[in-house]
Amino acid sequence: MRATSTVTTALACLLAATALAGCGAGGDSEEKSAGALLDEANATMRKLGSVTVDITNRTPRGSVTSHLVTDLGSRCRSKTTWSAGGTLEQIRLGETDYVRPDRAYLQKWKKYPGATGEQRLWVKTPVDQAGSGDGLTSCERPFDSFGTAKKGGSARVGGTEALRLIVTDKADKEGTYTFYVAAEGKPYLLKTVYKSAAQQTTTAFSGFDAPLGIQAPKADKVLSVPGGSR
Repeated sequence: MRATSTVTTALACLLAATALAGCGAGGDSEEKSAGALLDEANATMRKLGSVTVDITNRTPRGSVTSHLVTDLGSRCRSKTTWSAGGTLEQIRLGETDYVRPDRAYLQKWKKYPGATGEQRLWVKTPVDQAGSGDGLTSCERPFDSFGTAKKGGSARVGGTEALRLIVTDKADKEGTYTFYVAAEGKPYLLKTVYKSAAQQTTTAFSGFDAPLGIQAPKADKVLSVPGGSR
């Protein structure tokens, strides 16, 4: 009877393996902490060959939106739009930037009142000539964990079930970050939301490992700037 009982118990554990913990020696009955889940998501994102990033930043003065497709290294294409007016497009291929501002951007942000026509040409310039005030986008993204994370329950991002992780940081006492990590399939980071009294920034990730398809503009659409200055 003891042998039969042992076999029955083992079979029950096998059939209920997805629901029970501790049926066998070596079963992991401990849930991952919020910090561990966030570390796993960031590690997964760093391994991507490509990703699409959509960012919306809202403040009392207006909003800025950007759409970025990147290999997280040296190849990317972005478009940034200001609610106050202006659009800036950029293609980065290794050590070369192709930049195309529209007329509103040149007039409002670069103070070029003489820019009256639509800007159809791309400006070609070396990446190492980029200045901090140019508003250009880096292809890289730092998927690093920080602060203190705690679990915030489940959610849905689009059609994907997600885990909500809430992060606070001593370096930013006024703001709170919420990370949404895919709860099915690979633990991709699906979305982050930063909130403070002064702003709200939402960053959505998609197109994981999708083909990039980033190419330089056609030669007749490019204006090379001597010396790389803008």
